[in-house]
Amino acid sequence: MATPSLEDTSPSVGAVQPGLHARLLDQLGTAICSGHLEQGSILYIDDLVDRYAVSRSVVREVLRVLASMGLVDSRRRVGTQIRPANGWNVFDPQVIRWRLASGDRIAQLRSLTELRTAVEPQAACLAATRATPDEASDLVGLAAKMWAAGKAGKESEFLRLDIEFHRQVLLSSGNEMFVKLQELVAEVLSGRHHYELMPHHPDEQALQLHAEVAQAIQRHDGERAKDAMVHIMEQAIGEMKSIWEQTGEPHRA
Repeated sequence: MATPSLEDTSPSVGAVQPGLHARLLDQLGTAICSGHLEQGSILYIDDLVDRYAVSRSVVREVLRVLASMGLVDSRRRVGTQIRPANGWNVFDPQVIRWRLASGDRIAQLRSLTELRTAVEPQAACLAATRATPDEASDLVGLAAKMWAAGKAGKESEFLRLDIEFHRQVLLSSGNEMFVKLQELVAEVLSGRHHYELMPHHPDEQALQLHAEVAQAIQRHDGERAKDAMVHIMEQAIGEMKSIWEQTGEPHRA
């Protein structure tokens, strides 16, 4: 299958790296994750050099990065072969962005939200026992700012605060494994916003639930913090389901 040109696929969400290396990495990553480049296809260095007008060293470095993500596998005398999706590092933030740029973004968002449902309530519970007074106070302040931004319809500001709120909960959990998921959560929230898979005006119940999480952490009430975060996750899944049913987005049963 022919490699798509730079104009064939739009850049993925959040791609900020400058330069030829980043452009080629983003282009090939998006093409692989969207299925434009199919599993088992072979990428040849000389073909990529000619098509994208970049040096062999740039192509080799991009393929090395894609291999580190599990998207491709370089084979001597064969070329670089695109691997099946079950071999990809689905926790890598760039892979998440590329998958969200594909036509299967609903399934990707649902999978990630289900992971968050398993992790973030427990993180909130742990934060209630491990957060410092300053960390707990910061969470209460973030929840208040989220409320104000949501009520004022400031979508970009609300998104920034929402990402920071969930990042702080993971950090305050004191669990280094949970902390490593903060970029994943940021990609989920950014992806929902970018692809309009969340309400333009946050639901008042969602705003209240964030405040309850923060207040429960400040009161060292782990069970209440956990319960409120479970409801936030359930509401996120419900919002996505409602939106994809309205827009006719494809989704899995």
